[in-house]
Amino acid sequence: MRNVKIKRETEETKISLSLEIDGNGDYQCDTGSGFMDHMMNLFARHGMFDLKIQCEGDTDVDYHHSVEDIGICLGRAFREVLGDKIGIKRYGNVVLPMDEALIMAAVDVSGRGGAYLDMDIPTEKVGSFDTELCKEFYIAFAREAGVTLHVRQLAGENSHHIIEGSFKAVARVMREACSIDERGKDKMPSTKGML
Repeated sequence: MRNVKIKRETEETKISLSLEIDGNGDYQCDTGSGFMDHMMNLFARHGMFDLKIQCEGDTDVDYHHSVEDIGICLGRAFREVLGDKIGIKRYGNVVLPMDEALIMAAVDVSGRGGAYLDMDIPTEKVGSFDTELCKEFYIAFAREAGVTLHVRQLAGENSHHIIEGSFKAVARVMREACSIDERGKDKMPSTKGML
């Protein structure tokens, strides 16, 4: 089983996270933000990852530190659990509909972290959640996971649908890229000999 536990404690947040990437899509996420809980729960379900997150953050300020640090912890969990990356498919891509929203996501588990986002979220908030934090999450996640992540909004008018579609799409591409390639299960998916 490919699983890991991550802990991070700063003056702003205290996070405990566990990830099983060959899971059943089970989740137990308490991030301090109802909307972020929703995003992490559906990330787990659509990625078929078993995910537990407990976050205590300075939400009296806002959700920025919590969301960014959850991205850091989740990214580190993926990097750690994938280890030398031998046998993984490495790449994943999807075009995912969420009602009127249409999201394209693609990932390369390259060892080079970068998030390349083209999303036009029309409102500043969904409930009490600042929609700009979606970008902060993906930047932190991609950097720490060491993945090249592209997320592009092809259509969409509803902020909730756009963000939800993006989390579902990223979950699906991570599931694909992290899965074992049966034809290359003993091989490094690179001619460089490492990722």
